Amino acid sequence: MKKASKVFYITFALVILTVAFGVIAPETFESATGSIRNYINTAFGWYYLLIMAILMICVAIIMVSPYGKIRLGKDSDRPEFSTFSWISMLFSAGMGIGLVFYGASEPLSHFAVQTATTELGSDAAFKEALQRSYYHWGIHIWTMYGMVALSLAFFQFRKGQPALISSTLKPIFGDKMNGPLGTLVDVLAVFATVFGVATSLGFGAAQINGGIAYLFGAPQEYWVQIIIIGVVTILFIISAWSGLNKGIKYLSNINMILAVILLVLVLVLGPTLLILNMFTETFGEYIQNLISLSFKSAPLNAENRSWLDSWTIFYWAWWISWAPFVSMFIACVSKGRTIREFLAGVVLAPSIFAGIWYATFGTTAINFQKSGIDLTAFPTEQTLFAMFNELPLGFLMSIIAIMLVSTFFITSADSATFVLGMQSTHGSLLPSNQIKILWGIAQSMVAAILLSVGGLTAVQNTIIIAALPFSFVIILMMFALFKALNLELQLMQNKK
Repeated sequence: MKKASKVFYITFALVILTVAFGVIAPETFESATGSIRNYINTAFGWYYLLIMAILMICVAIIMVSPYGKIRLGKDSDRPEFSTFSWISMLFSAGMGIGLVFYGASEPLSHFAVQTATTELGSDAAFKEALQRSYYHWGIHIWTMYGMVALSLAFFQFRKGQPALISSTLKPIFGDKMNGPLGTLVDVLAVFATVFGVATSLGFGAAQINGGIAYLFGAPQEYWVQIIIIGVVTILFIISAWSGLNKGIKYLSNINMILAVILLVLVLVLGPTLLILNMFTETFGEYIQNLISLSFKSAPLNAENRSWLDSWTIFYWAWWISWAPFVSMFIACVSKGRTIREFLAGVVLAPSIFAGIWYATFGTTAINFQKSGIDLTAFPTEQTLFAMFNELPLGFLMSIIAIMLVSTFFITSADSATFVLGMQSTHGSLLPSNQIKILWGIAQSMVAAILLSVGGLTAVQNTIIIAALPFSFVIILMMFALFKALNLELQLMQNKK
């Protein structure tokens, strides 16, 4: 195929083999991957906590250091996208469906189903539920995405390297990255992206189906989800065909506008004063406790450790598995910004927005739970719609939420096809539409096939397993980046 690299053919074959295993022996697949995942969570939990904390510290160092003035591109380059479009695009790629899917259900679970450290249903559990949600969706994940994206953008735009994960390791391994070792790194990145996005598509289809079922009594069946995936696939392929400057940009702007409308409606129509007070106190406590939260591994409390394995360690591995896709996309839309401007935008804007989102939706859901309305009785994909049902204009908000999930769905898949296209065409910034469409169809087929055999949990397990070796790649990327930034500063000083 024109311009396709070895990475394309090797990863495509691996995807087919993995899906075939999932279809032929779904129970064995889920059992085997579940056992490995549980072992990794238990044995490497401390490692995931450390690596995420260290990445956060690295971002803080770079932002206040002279590195911050280096531009991602030539010194004369300026940003291609407006700040609003840029933040909308990285926000849509990095969080997307997850915000809508877990916005009400995660804080509610931490309060009413299983708490991290406090008494179930208590006021302390209420505050802790919000803090832990900020922790899982805030500064840590965005510093991790930020550091990986910074490395990619620096080597891509400042040093003229191909848009590949392997290119970022050349300061350490040199030309070896042009051979089998580099191919291995890029295959791992593409594999994680395909299954990460396929799982997200499965969740998105399930939530759209859940919303339609809750509102209109439509059947919550596999064939309905296949129709949803089919329609969305056609839409995101049209968007992918139109390119980065049109399809993804416009969709991301729509996502942000819809998200803000929904957020304002819940804030105004929900328990407004309680939301504002809870956000002020719990977000402040989250910032205050950021260091202690980062290193909390509960080694002497089996119950608390079990909660950490199920939530925090799971999330850290999940976000690391998404890093190749999200960080590559963030890098691609960030040419022309200084490193300080880049990190401030990537880390602060989404973290603050996520905090406001979880405070608004989480406080509203928990407030209803405390008043005697049992929202935990609904499946996760319907929790949000059940909450809206208790609010004025609930039907309107449910319709907006379904629209938002749909546009996030399209944007995530569109962004992923663009990144997969780049990674499998030698790092081309303009991958062919043929390659992008093939990857788009492949992602949707993986989601559809695995939904048919109930295999999404097994796929989650698979990419969390893939996150472990990729975390070592991230560590090497950090060493290579600091080495290259030091050289770059010396070059800039010598020019003066």
